[in-house]
Amino acid sequence: MSPASRLPGAAPLWALYAVAAASFLPALGFHYVGEEAIFPISSLEMWFRGEWAEQLLYGGSLKHNPLLNWLIIPFASALGWEHVLGVTRGVAIVASVGIGLVLAWLCGALYRDAAFAAFAALVYLTLADLFFYRGWLAYADPLFAFFVFAALACLWLACERGSAGLLALAVGSLTCAFMTKAFTAYVFYGAAALTLLAMRREYRSFLLAPSSWALHALGAALPAAWLALTPSNVGQGTRMFAEILAKLSPEGVAEYALKLVTYPLDTAARLAPALFLAVYYAWRGRVSVVEADDRHARIALWIALVNYLPYWLAPQSSIRYLMPLYPLAGLVIARMLWSAGIAAVASTRRWLIAAIVIKLIVVVAVFPYYQSHYRGRNYEAAARDILQRTAGQPLYANNVSASGLSVTAHLDLLRLPAPPLVFPPAQWESGFVLSYAPDAKLGRMAAEYRLGGNNLYLLCRGAACGAASRNR
Repeated sequence: MSPASRLPGAAPLWALYAVAAASFLPALGFHYVGEEAIFPISSLEMWFRGEWAEQLLYGGSLKHNPLLNWLIIPFASALGWEHVLGVTRGVAIVASVGIGLVLAWLCGALYRDAAFAAFAALVYLTLADLFFYRGWLAYADPLFAFFVFAALACLWLACERGSAGLLALAVGSLTCAFMTKAFTAYVFYGAAALTLLAMRREYRSFLLAPSSWALHALGAALPAAWLALTPSNVGQGTRMFAEILAKLSPEGVAEYALKLVTYPLDTAARLAPALFLAVYYAWRGRVSVVEADDRHARIALWIALVNYLPYWLAPQSSIRYLMPLYPLAGLVIARMLWSAGIAAVASTRRWLIAAIVIKLIVVVAVFPYYQSHYRGRNYEAAARDILQRTAGQPLYANNVSASGLSVTAHLDLLRLPAPPLVFPPAQWESGFVLSYAPDAKLGRMAAEYRLGGNNLYLLCRGAACGAASRNR
């Protein structure tokens, strides 16, 4: 490898990191994408009804944990609920950028090289799937990934330093990950702990010490107490386990075989461009997959692989579930490129600068055009038309598709201070309902809205049908 003095310093790499982080900001003003409306709707419902323990949607319980809602509600209340989508995306962006900072902290502590720490953070933040898409989406995944990776980083450094304080921080972060999303946080953490135990004999006395057992027992007790002692969470644990088990049901032999082949290819594509550069330099013989004397990169690689296998082998799994592993992939890829020498690092910087330029073009011009002319802005237009047609009449929501959720999110805000929309009651004589499909049993067709590739139907029942004609 080229002498360290010839490799770039930390300052220019952090400057690029800042630009890459700033490229997320235009996303704060985008219209709804996919199922992003779930957390804005549920946060507004929880705030409106004074409910803090139960995550609500259309008046029903989602049986999921509400930490992301707890972060959204105070900021949306302070800034105005019309900014709730921007607030939710802001949390996701801060989490995504924060993971890079945690990765830099971990690499700085392990390698004692500030420049490499900045390089690893930059490689991570510009991984295609995160940089262009999942890093800013208003889902729980970025925040979940932040807390899971923070737990892994604290666990690893706690073993390195023999620090009970860092271990307590790992357990605390792990609990926050559970409160953000799911039990799978403990799978990521457990796999990492077993990998550390297996690969580093000097870690064993610390991880198996009484203080470690006590802290982890507390960590296990906290989610159990949350599920057992919160009355509104009855059945939540069963629901969360059922969602995990559902991923183990294959759709068919051919579908499963195809998934086994395509999932690694899909994963690799989402780690571009840095992974492709690392593979290129490995193919050229400039660097091995992991340097033989680089124990830290080997540990990161094995933690990532052990955690990757269940998602690869499961009959059903989404790439977004891998977000907690992205920083580990970033560390390994960055180490390969750093070890390949000055030319490889310089080439990587140029590719990452190109990725930043492309993203700026996309977020400033391409995606706003798409949302204005195909799907995005029309959600709000549909909501305003529905509000006009249904003025003064009961309105319900029965559409939980991405388009239906997006329109409902707008309607909830437009109707304030009226209550957010809920599912229609078992018996109702007059009113309107947003439906996924025409349904004569539910009501007569009042209006149909084309939203990109989907249709949204406004159905009416009773005297409200006459009101719809008058309000057109």
